[in-house]
Amino acid sequence: MNAFLPVTLPDTRRVPALGLRMAAGLALAGLVATPSGAQGPAYARTGPNDLNMCAPGQGPAVRVTISGLKSGQGNVFVRAYVADSRDWLVSKRYIMRVDVKPQAGAVTACVPLPAAGDYAIAVHHDVNGNRKSDLSDGAGMSNNPKIKKILGLIPRAPSVDKVRFSAGSGVTRVPITIQYM
Repeated sequence: MNAFLPVTLPDTRRVPALGLRMAAGLALAGLVATPSGAQGPAYARTGPNDLNMCAPGQGPAVRVTISGLKSGQGNVFVRAYVADSRDWLVSKRYIMRVDVKPQAGAVTACVPLPAAGDYAIAVHHDVNGNRKSDLSDGAGMSNNPKIKKILGLIPRAPSVDKVRFSAGSGVTRVPITIQYM
């Protein structure tokens, strides 16, 4: 783990720097209490695109219908984030990533969630399959906000408030249209 999370023990003492890596791992595993006593989400989890997890009676999960794909080349990454500006689109701060094989037109992904609550979804169509964001790639987000460009070239992501949605204990349906730069 390259980034370290600040961990506060129940008696509010800071963890010494030497033990920070271990304490951060324990905190992510839910073995050290957070200041409020609540467990935070586990980050950077990945799972298969199992549509059975979005069948009636299942959940909590999000059934994402991704439309507007211009080709079946590359990869499609669907990431679910807790709807919090500190996590939104930050590397490895998604709570679940599902990889989908693209096909021209539309595909469906099922993203399991840890609990009902407020979330945001980001979809990246990595057209050339290099696992990097390029100007030829496409993107889309929950609520389908327009992705603005700085100086007409560099895409600027919308705020988490524009992409936030509430997921219940069942399956929530979220349509997302891919936009290409």
